[in-house]
Amino acid sequence: MNKNRLEAFSDGVIAIIITIMVLELKVPHNPSFQALWPLWPVFMSYVLSFIYVGIYWNNHHHMMHAVKEVSGGVLWANLHLLFWLSLIPFVTAWMGENHFETAPTIAYGFVLFMAASAYSLLVRRLIAHHGKNTTLADAIGDDRKGKISIVLYLAGIALAWFAAWAGFLVYVGVAVMWLIPDRRIEQKVVEEEREEGEGAPS
Repeated sequence: MNKNRLEAFSDGVIAIIITIMVLELKVPHNPSFQALWPLWPVFMSYVLSFIYVGIYWNNHHHMMHAVKEVSGGVLWANLHLLFWLSLIPFVTAWMGENHFETAPTIAYGFVLFMAASAYSLLVRRLIAHHGKNTTLADAIGDDRKGKISIVLYLAGIALAWFAAWAGFLVYVGVAVMWLIPDRRIEQKVVEEEREEGEGAPS
């Protein structure tokens, strides 16, 4: 099956997720800078979640660029990922409104853990559909970064039971880790396109 509809639908859902998150930022009625101070937990939650959604959109875009087509299993795996991403606005608002209390921070970490697991499943479904000797499989390799992220989310959830701020810092750390550019897929696609161009008849 053609991958274009999957990409278009995913882009639309992610755009809506970001829109919902920004609408959760309530405008204070007091026209002073002091009125913004009580909103800092909500804003911090929004910034972190915006970064996470942006990371997923960026990686999803590169991943889909490396494949030619999708299967029914891939479509369901992608919907599974979008389901957990769609819960980010809810847990973001809950955590921010309650100033990083234990339960909301744990719930936030659980959604991040499930989204990471769903993304890993989507990657495996795409590799299984295209075969192991493909651009995506070669670029992903053993996916060490993804596996470390899942373990860190679990660690963050465990820490949040005792100190919510510690769990939150772990989530921030994972986001920072993914902000460091990971151009494996992009480089692999460029290499293959260059090889195809050199091999084409002049």
